[in-house]
Amino acid sequence: MNSSFSGWGSGLLGVLIFSGSLPATRVAVSGFDPYFLTAARAVLAAVLACLLLGLMKQRRPSVADLKSLAIVAIGVVIGFPLLTALALEHITAAHSIVFIGLLPLTTAAFGVIRGGERPAPLFWFFSILGSAAVVGFALSRSSDTSLTGDVFMLAAIVACGLGYAEGAQLSRRLGGWQVISWALILSLPFMAGLAAVTYPQSFADLGLPVWLSLVYVSVFSMLVGFVFWYRGLAIGGTAGVGQLQLLQPFFGLILAAVLLAEPIAPSMIAVTILVVICVAGAKRFA
Repeated sequence: MNSSFSGWGSGLLGVLIFSGSLPATRVAVSGFDPYFLTAARAVLAAVLACLLLGLMKQRRPSVADLKSLAIVAIGVVIGFPLLTALALEHITAAHSIVFIGLLPLTTAAFGVIRGGERPAPLFWFFSILGSAAVVGFALSRSSDTSLTGDVFMLAAIVACGLGYAEGAQLSRRLGGWQVISWALILSLPFMAGLAAVTYPQSFADLGLPVWLSLVYVSVFSMLVGFVFWYRGLAIGGTAGVGQLQLLQPFFGLILAAVLLAEPIAPSMIAVTILVVICVAGAKRFA
């Protein structure tokens, strides 16, 4: 029971930390190019991961683990941060958070693909219904959003779901926090090169909120959040703890309203609730 409680507690802390990622990214892209932001946050997190692995004297992953680590890196180190940064140049953080309601669904779907399971037909019913709700909402809000931003967000959710599912499996062999640490280190050469190519000519016009947002997405979104999240998955179980992601849209909407003063339309709340119901139903029959 203590182990299960610890797993759920770690998972909840991870979700709370991730909930601030989109609002912080929204602030950061007001001062940084999305490509530089993606590279910089990964490089800073990778440096911290190197220190953490060294202090904890962790063994290196095997050659057989490199493929899975590469998938994690592509999904959550490169894909999700870059695609969300690009999306948030076109849409608000509050609007983007609605899409996060699909993240448990994509994670479950990739888990099904990786595990070779055969979900019940109702799983696909809820999957299609939830996806249709998000697409319909995006199309109905054409006055305050863009197709480009919505497409970027959908792609980001797919990339993140893949990274979560692959990381959850890999954490059983390497350990929870070690997965994201090694994925960051594996991507370091590429991300350092990207940071050098996209390095800004000047930082003079950047305010304190932009710098604080960069620190948040680098330290907390890219590393600390995953330490708690993958630990929770490893201890409490992927299926159970993974459902805590359903709380992320609500936390994110609150943060967007409080920190960014972004309006939260009733339709956003309604769609988020509907998506959460659909995802819960899909996971029930997975």
